[in-house]
Amino acid sequence: MEGALIYVMGPSGAGKDSVLGRARALLPPGAPVVFAHRYITRPADSGGENHVALTREEFATRRAYGLFAYHWNAHGNDYAVGREIHDWRAAGLTVVVSGSRDHFLRTGGLDSQARPVLVTASAASLRQRLAARGRESAIEAAERLQRADAYEVDDPRLVTIVNDGSLEDTAAAFLRLLARPEWPDAALRRA
Repeated sequence: MEGALIYVMGPSGAGKDSVLGRARALLPPGAPVVFAHRYITRPADSGGENHVALTREEFATRRAYGLFAYHWNAHGNDYAVGREIHDWRAAGLTVVVSGSRDHFLRTGGLDSQARPVLVTASAASLRQRLAARGRESAIEAAERLQRADAYEVDDPRLVTIVNDGSLEDTAAAFLRLLARPEWPDAALRRA
């Protein structure tokens, strides 16, 4: 049986990378869950997630040879998830990816096995986190804040996790979703 694709998305500063990193660390050994890394045209030492840094030329070559399961552009960078996720899912593993709301909306939800998760936070938390990480200029951070409400994901499978509390609580909520054999019904849409 093919494994599920957990597609995590949300506005800049919502803490997606932190939640995924902590959830990954809390998974029990041997859990049939893998976290895909992203290929990004951003330097490896720029902070944030552990990603594979590519030059624009390297990215274009990999894209031309069909090495990405999907790709998108945001904030002046190219992002992609590799085709290896297809093999992982075919082996029965649950695959967690960090994606883009815009990309998710443009692809119509990826596939019927995709399980969308929106990690979000209050405007105050977003503003504070963007300032603290120092990866963007003040103008870039303001642009990211404006985009926070720009993409409304209207998918009946969507589960929203609000990351305004402790990282431990948010990561635990995410792990509870992974542990469910079936995606939560409408009554459990907000974790």
